[in-house]
Amino acid sequence: MTNLVRDIEETVEEQPDEPAISFKGNEVSYGAFWHRTGQLARALADAGIEADDRVGVYLPNLPQFVTSYYGVLRAGGAVVPMNPQYKAREISHMLADSEAEVVIALADLVPFVRQVQDDTDVTEIVAVGGDAEGATPFEEFLAEEPMETVERADDDVAAQPYTSGTTGTPKGVLLTHHNLAWTSRVGAELLDEPYNPDDKLLGVLPLFHIYGMTVVMNAGLYNGSTYYPLPEWDAPTALSLIESEDLTVMHGVPAMFNDVINQPDAGDYDLSSLRFVNSGGSACPVEVINAFEDIYGVELYEGYGLTETSPITHANRPGARRKGSIGNPIPGVESKVVDENFEEIPRVEEGPIDEDDIDFDEIVGEIVVSGPNVMRGYHGRPEANEEAFTEVDGKTWFHTEDLGYWDEDGYFYVVDREKHMIVTGGYNVYPREVEELLFEHDDVADAAVVGIPDERRGETVKAFVVPKPDSDVTPEEIKEYCLTNLAEYKHPREVEFVEELPRTTTGKVQKFELREDEE
Repeated sequence: MTNLVRDIEETVEEQPDEPAISFKGNEVSYGAFWHRTGQLARALADAGIEADDRVGVYLPNLPQFVTSYYGVLRAGGAVVPMNPQYKAREISHMLADSEAEVVIALADLVPFVRQVQDDTDVTEIVAVGGDAEGATPFEEFLAEEPMETVERADDDVAAQPYTSGTTGTPKGVLLTHHNLAWTSRVGAELLDEPYNPDDKLLGVLPLFHIYGMTVVMNAGLYNGSTYYPLPEWDAPTALSLIESEDLTVMHGVPAMFNDVINQPDAGDYDLSSLRFVNSGGSACPVEVINAFEDIYGVELYEGYGLTETSPITHANRPGARRKGSIGNPIPGVESKVVDENFEEIPRVEEGPIDEDDIDFDEIVGEIVVSGPNVMRGYHGRPEANEEAFTEVDGKTWFHTEDLGYWDEDGYFYVVDREKHMIVTGGYNVYPREVEELLFEHDDVADAAVVGIPDERRGETVKAFVVPKPDSDVTPEEIKEYCLTNLAEYKHPREVEFVEELPRTTTGKVQKFELREDEE
């Protein structure tokens, strides 16, 4: 049966008149939302969409994204979510690779779809938010009557998001109904009290990204909560919405929380309605966590996951928290730290570890995970699948490519991405360690560390720093600060001040762009 859709359908039957979505002061009830998904499902079926067909959803966080997502699933199809910041060249591969036949796009984005349409299988374009040449307006596309949900099996694909592609061609990730339904249920139960109909969720994480899709939208609707979508990140807008609507749950990425604490009037907002705040997507500097908690008196938890794991694998939560850690594996997921021979690396007694006490190279390995949330595989990438999984004693382990260590209490600590590690003069430097130090400097608003070519050392360390407004700190002072607090081989030999760091929509620093400028 269609696990994910059936879960939501049960919620609709229990509370048809309660608000499912609230957008700019307008509420949509669960009953009305569900009726529209049925109308869209029938329209997609009339357009030729059958079980397992792909449908592109090329929208920002709008109510129509939520309707489109579940409408595609009810029609038996699989959703291909696409970043609304992408242009024609970037969506071309996703549409061709997925063989999507229908695309539901923001009217302003329709020209990009049309530009690549001849190179894809797209036969129908549906426009949201206005008219667009070559597309059918969303409201006109909807059928008059809803249709019954097409049944799907646990292992059938529900969504095919694409990896960010920062190191190569983006790969389509095959996430099943069971993957997403399981994660939605468990993700909502990590709190003292699971999501419930009284909860109001800030929907600022992009819905094309697995974090916003699963942990916020799916988990919230599964539990009868109200979802408040925001089409784009703006700290004052988000903070005002939390305050005015008494929102109770906020999920974000480190860049968002760093942005929040650096607002000139950060302390003027009342966020006391929040009962759970979580950061994911990438490592959150401890200094950012501490500053957020000092300003608002609300605990900021940190979790971990990947697109390939639907996404949550580890999480801090009430009663089980350690700052600087990504937390314990969530119930049902197993994880360990292994060396290149897939042998377990011994645990430290208790983390986080200061490298003055122990050499990171002795305790760090790759974090691997196994569980019901792990993807079925990459679409059409047999070689990538072979590299991504290891079978040991009848169990399948997924390679995260993240380096870290674990302690005897079961907490895990991410040191850095394997591909980000810097080898300078034979020594390993983990950029996150240097970045954490930079965030402790009173004049640093944001920072990223990369390895750049060096004739003598192979690589050397460079820091890109965004100074705080009105700061008069100099690059030389930053270098001296790092040299005073780090081993000589770790300190940045170059420091460049920039106005902002290149980031993905989900807040990850695009370090490949920083490195490209140095090559």
